[in-house]
Amino acid sequence: MDEESLRRKLAAIESLFAGAATSGEREAAEAARERILARLKAATEAQPAVEYKFSLGDEWQRRLFVALLRRYGLEPYRYRGQRHTTVMVRVPKRFVDETLWPQYQQLAATLRGWLDEVAERVIREVLQAEGGGVEEKTARPQLGPGGSGPATPSV
Repeated sequence: MDEESLRRKLAAIESLFAGAATSGEREAAEAARERILARLKAATEAQPAVEYKFSLGDEWQRRLFVALLRRYGLEPYRYRGQRHTTVMVRVPKRFVDETLWPQYQQLAATLRGWLDEVAERVIREVLQAEGGGVEEKTARPQLGPGGSGPATPSV
């Protein structure tokens, strides 16, 4: 998947969550955004915003989630002492459950797939080797006399 394909796919995901009905409408990302903003406004009028804490797995997931929040006019923050991958936001529960979190999950899966594909291609091209999985062993080797064994560096 090239960058343009990724952009189209991400826009189509937003359109899906906005309730786009036609293929032409799916291409209109701004119209989708407006429908989602209207949904957010309706959810805010129906129930109060509550504070949510999202603990995201890595920097890429955090960047994507923060961008999605800002796209819909929501203000992400974190408290002093929280991890950099923690994002706080005040938003109605209904909007989180029906739109924000499911949309984020699909966007994150799409972006992760693209990043994995690019990383694997670059690793293969630069190192001329596959970077995929590793062999799984059934048991750890026994420690030799004196309790020393192979070194296991921590990362």
